[in-house]
Amino acid sequence: MKPVASSIRRLCVAFLACIAVVGVQAANASPAASRAAVPAPQGTLVIIGGGLRADNAEVWQRIVKLSGGKGARIAVFGAASINPEKSAQGVIAKLTQYGADAFFVPIGVKLAGSDYRQAAENPTIVADIRSASGIYFAGGDQSRITQALVREDGNRTAALEAVWAVYRGGGVIAGSSAGAAIMSTTMFYDAKPVLDMLKLGVTDGREIAPGLGFIGGDVFVDQHLLVRGRFARMIPVMLKKGYQIGLGIDENSAMVVSANRDVEIIGYSGALLIDLSRAITDRGVKGFNISNAAISYLDRGDKFNLVSRTFYPSPDKADNKLDPNQPDMREPVFTNDILGNNAVLDLMGNLIDNAQQEAIGIAFGNPRDPYPDLGFEFRFSKTVNSVGYSSTEAEAYSVLKLRLDIRPIQLQQPLYRYK
Repeated sequence: MKPVASSIRRLCVAFLACIAVVGVQAANASPAASRAAVPAPQGTLVIIGGGLRADNAEVWQRIVKLSGGKGARIAVFGAASINPEKSAQGVIAKLTQYGADAFFVPIGVKLAGSDYRQAAENPTIVADIRSASGIYFAGGDQSRITQALVREDGNRTAALEAVWAVYRGGGVIAGSSAGAAIMSTTMFYDAKPVLDMLKLGVTDGREIAPGLGFIGGDVFVDQHLLVRGRFARMIPVMLKKGYQIGLGIDENSAMVVSANRDVEIIGYSGALLIDLSRAITDRGVKGFNISNAAISYLDRGDKFNLVSRTFYPSPDKADNKLDPNQPDMREPVFTNDILGNNAVLDLMGNLIDNAQQEAIGIAFGNPRDPYPDLGFEFRFSKTVNSVGYSSTEAEAYSVLKLRLDIRPIQLQQPLYRYK
């Protein structure tokens, strides 16, 4: 019997040794490796372009409904603000108005009387976050969010892990403005004006920095899009970081991204979808340039699946696909300020229902800008893949797959008046 007992003891020791080795390996594994096996999140994103009005019931109610309906606990982060608690309380009042049980998360670089690093590891605060079914990130400076929730070594704080736990478990993560910027793996950090981004380029750690990546590593997100002409600054970032798909959402509007990666546009306006999968640049041309990018406008009520790349028009457009042989307009389409308020949307709508096959927009700065004589031409063209839908209820279009080419142009300086 002794040999048998001895064998059993040896097996037990070996088994325990294996467990110890596995434990050490798990402890030493990189955070990226340890997260690689985690199941895909089952929750929903509500990405708001900023400027969300209190009376935009469609967006507020959707956040509450997705979080569980009346009484849903929603954790509100004001970390992006210079006054986190005041910012959060404004959001809490609106969520409460629409039926939620919202509460303030006391984590913020600018939160008076608090050490944000300790707060982000505080078990009580972490437990409160985990108890929520929805998370809301208010606007401000997105770098303050990542500073508060990401450790100096790049790992997630306990608070950020709690946010991810809510999302993985089927909860909602909503964010407006800065709260939208953090949704992709890359976010704008200390961004220059849009035109200067094209003139001077993009630098990691300066204009851009790592975001929190809730939408995944394959989609770039931007906000305040149509009002501020920011579609043009998305493209150089996407090229630099290797994104093929970019989504930019306008103010007082939201993109609802489900677990199966359906994107639905709700609210006041819409979003631009930029596809660089077939785009090319000419290194022989001095200055930023791109050819064969595809740009689409998704209007409120429209849906788009990020996996299948399938578009579904809103109900008021479903039976009103435009006939390219019967255009409503024939006039040339041109704007001398393509980066102006809603200029790109107006141009795309006027082109898709037009006998003209292309439209031109240009962008120049003022004489005090860097390289004042350098500007850019934005050429939008219809192709065999371009499609438009018109609403039967309002003067609104959905525009799919216009070709976009951008090239540098020069304006003679100084300018002279006619006498």
